[in-house]
Amino acid sequence: MTLDVIVVMDPIGSIKVSKDTSFALLLEAQRRGHRIHVATVGDLAIRAGRAQVRVTPLQVHDDPKHWFDARPARWQALADFDVAFMRTDPPVDAAYLHATQILSMAQREGLCVVNDPAGLRDLNEKLAALLFPQCCPPTLVSSDAALLKAFVTEHGDCVLKPLDGMGGRSIFRARAGEANLNVILETLTMNGRQLAMAQTYLPEIVHGDKRILLIDGEPVPYCLARIPQGDEFRGNLAAGGRGEGRALSERDRWIASHVGPELMRRGMRLVGLDVIGDWLTEVNVTSPTCMRELDAQFGLNIAGDLFSRIEASLA
Repeated sequence: MTLDVIVVMDPIGSIKVSKDTSFALLLEAQRRGHRIHVATVGDLAIRAGRAQVRVTPLQVHDDPKHWFDARPARWQALADFDVAFMRTDPPVDAAYLHATQILSMAQREGLCVVNDPAGLRDLNEKLAALLFPQCCPPTLVSSDAALLKAFVTEHGDCVLKPLDGMGGRSIFRARAGEANLNVILETLTMNGRQLAMAQTYLPEIVHGDKRILLIDGEPVPYCLARIPQGDEFRGNLAAGGRGEGRALSERDRWIASHVGPELMRRGMRLVGLDVIGDWLTEVNVTSPTCMRELDAQFGLNIAGDLFSRIEASLA
């Protein structure tokens, strides 16, 4: 079975091929003989009542100096494709939400979209973790600086973050009585106009912020622990963290067993869970990463597992 596959992603010319999960998906699709194409959010449109895309057909090469050859772009109906991966990085802003609505139009015409556009709209990556409170550390979401400050005072040492960030951006660690706490809360909440999240600081972060990948709700047996370096408390690779592969613990599998079925029910076929110590902190559905690092360290083919499942569902 030969499929027409499109990946809606950030510009392919700007990626790091050794770490890019979207690139892993393109490589695997091409290896299986599927026709591969890319587009950005700006290439989506609605014409004559149908979802359209300005698509770029290409070939990919696992070569950090020359990783793709593109052919001329053309306009095409999105529903002409068999599978679309929505892989644009956050923020989930108006442009992103409008793109998911266009993908939903094509989905109603039969396009298989990974992940489901309705789920991408519904599941904020910070708030989605709170659907599983038994898995999460003490957490408060509020735009009220007094409530957030009281939470920090109660728990003593906390992490404060916006709901729409990625890669560790705008994440603060704050302790009770800290002189800068008021200004941190004013900045994060935009003086009470924007929600922010406070969570208890988890000292296990020194051993890594684990990324656990779920494929159709089932965990890959290894995770990538992103370990903070130097005086940095954030483990995000984008913030300088070092990635170290590990086998899943029993607690990791327990968290995955609680989260996986519900996310699969919502059409989230490729998901990244962030776990610090024994606690779930985020559920990444927009563009989960770490596939290539885990493949390299453990001889896996995670994209192959996902494609086998997609092909079976389309057969």
